[in-house]
Amino acid sequence: MTELNYVQARNNMVEQQIRTWNVLDQRVLDFIGQIPRELFVPKQFRNIAYAETNIDLGHGQVMMTPVVEARILQAAQVHADDKILEIGTGSGYLTALLGNMGGHVYSVEIIPELQRRAEEHLAELGIHNVSLEEGDGSNGWGRYAPYDVIVITGSLPVLPESFQKSLAPNGRLVAIVGEAPLMEARLVTRDSDNKFTNEYLFTTEIPPLINAPQPQHFIF
Repeated sequence: MTELNYVQARNNMVEQQIRTWNVLDQRVLDFIGQIPRELFVPKQFRNIAYAETNIDLGHGQVMMTPVVEARILQAAQVHADDKILEIGTGSGYLTALLGNMGGHVYSVEIIPELQRRAEEHLAELGIHNVSLEEGDGSNGWGRYAPYDVIVITGSLPVLPESFQKSLAPNGRLVAIVGEAPLMEARLVTRDSDNKFTNEYLFTTEIPPLINAPQPQHFIF
């Protein structure tokens, strides 16, 4: 696919896929329209970089569909001065969008190869307000807390309280919670020190976060 074709595919993705799925925040649409998604897709899958499908990244991980990524960004309501935590760098595409939209992103990835690839692509685009951290963020990453925005890119059977406690006042957390086939994207907003609002967003299905805490199953 030529560069011109990629640009057309990106425009089509924004107008025909994302906008039609109730993503109406123009700022989100504009930033998605600026980032070359194909750069973050493994070469063998670049012909489907803008298709509405999960893309295999290896290591049991996937790049979420464009619509899911856009809905996450819209729900997170990222502001230009926000301090952001991303758990699961993955391809680095969502990291790039968060970096362009926010103040600074701390992105945690447990798989060194994925982190290395993401670092190369972010550097190629000149995105420098991102700190890539290697480690296990399945129970949170309090090192730079509190955060204005937290985005978790792998599903969680249960949402650890540690993530909510790392939110700044009025902070927003977007996570996909549940077990296959019943998972829901959820927005958690910190209204005060001990008060949180939970909002259901949509249903989807993505692989679990590595080392995600498991629910306790009672045996009678």
